Amino acid sequence: MTMGVREDRQEALFVTAAELPKSQGHPFYVKLNGLLREAGFDSWIEGRCRQYYEQRERRGRPSLPPGVYFRMLLVGYFEGIDSQRGIAWRCADSLALRSFLGIPLHESTPDHSTLTNTRKRLPPEVFAEVFEFVLRIAREKGLLSGKTVGVDSTLLEADAAMKSIVRRDTGEDWKQYVTRLMQEEGVVAPDEQPSDEEVRRYDKRRKKKVSNEEWESPTDPDSRIAQMKDGRTHLAYKAEHVVDLKSDLLLAAEILPATAADTETLVDSVMQAQVHLQAAGSGQQIEEVAADKGYHAAATLELAADLKLRTYIPEPRRVHQRRWTDKPAEHHAAVVNNRRRVRRVKSKQLQRLRSERCERSFSHVCDSGGLRRTWLHSLVDTGKRYVIAAAAYNLSRILRALFGIGKPRTLQGPRGLAALAQLLARLALALWIAVQSLWHAATRPRRPFARLWLTTRHAG
Repeated sequence: MTMGVREDRQEALFVTAAELPKSQGHPFYVKLNGLLREAGFDSWIEGRCRQYYEQRERRGRPSLPPGVYFRMLLVGYFEGIDSQRGIAWRCADSLALRSFLGIPLHESTPDHSTLTNTRKRLPPEVFAEVFEFVLRIAREKGLLSGKTVGVDSTLLEADAAMKSIVRRDTGEDWKQYVTRLMQEEGVVAPDEQPSDEEVRRYDKRRKKKVSNEEWESPTDPDSRIAQMKDGRTHLAYKAEHVVDLKSDLLLAAEILPATAADTETLVDSVMQAQVHLQAAGSGQQIEEVAADKGYHAAATLELAADLKLRTYIPEPRRVHQRRWTDKPAEHHAAVVNNRRRVRRVKSKQLQRLRSERCERSFSHVCDSGGLRRTWLHSLVDTGKRYVIAAAAYNLSRILRALFGIGKPRTLQGPRGLAALAQLLARLALALWIAVQSLWHAATRPRRPFARLWLTTRHAG
């Protein structure tokens, strides 16, 4: 057989429908489409969004169906794509995703500009209702609990650079501000413009502090200057999750300013989760809240106690003992009751669950889901995209509970080999535990009467 040669070919002028390439669809997206079809998602979202579109057909480009728009946002989460341009390119490139979106081959997939226009057209309430719609599916499948929740937060990088920040009072950028300081101190003449090297040398020697009260980003005023977990200083947003510790479902995913204190947002986030539970048709009231020590504050604990919430929040270590002479008695009672609950064994179990499941939700939504850095501006637009990613996370939990697969990339390897590897890992763990037990039994000190019997036997 001779080797084939790749040649430049002219595209055919006409192609019949029978000659078009076809795809059976990705098994994961087929299951997801079946779940959404069973819940009546398309008819519901079209009826909900009809008021934001023209009621009479006019000339112009057809609009993007709301069901297709939200499916494309789900694709961004499941494929780990952070930008709308990447989502549009991926959907145009994949036959399986075309089948998932319901777009035939003779039609073009939506452009990224269409996604932007659709996002601007729909208000934040619609995105929140989509999140509640997914929670309603979980409730109908018997997966939603909502009695005990865990709360945690993380930072997201904003689409703004530190070198572009300007003064709030004068509108000067960093170079103009440092140049003015040099002129006021007499380092350079009032009408002289120093070079970039001189500005950097002077700025390096002086004491400086960047404050959100004095500086802002001109392109994204809602972003705030914050220190990331890796030590970098960046313009950022704060994402706060409220996770159902029993079902591992997200009950709320709020986007807040990066400077918002955890103690100030805890109760609001829990109450928002309660609103989502009621909208999903669940009559369960949130009763227990577990969080880390960054959420501990007397006023927060007292407010939670007034709302009938039992908190399990570790108390930070203090050098001096707190005095309650200038504090209300309710604050003292709330702190003491929380301290008593934290010392229980149940508190340790809840803290382990909170650490595991809150961090898992951040890993899936922010890291593998592509939302660690946002390419959108303002709290509203970032919150729209983030809440749909949280809804996609809940859909993955539902699909994992129903079919054993939570993401499309799970099907990349053979299921048989994965099951065999899991079985071998369990056998290795059981063998290691058995060896450890035998070793401890062999090295354990013998009891006194056994030693006495051995001594008497050797003496005889």
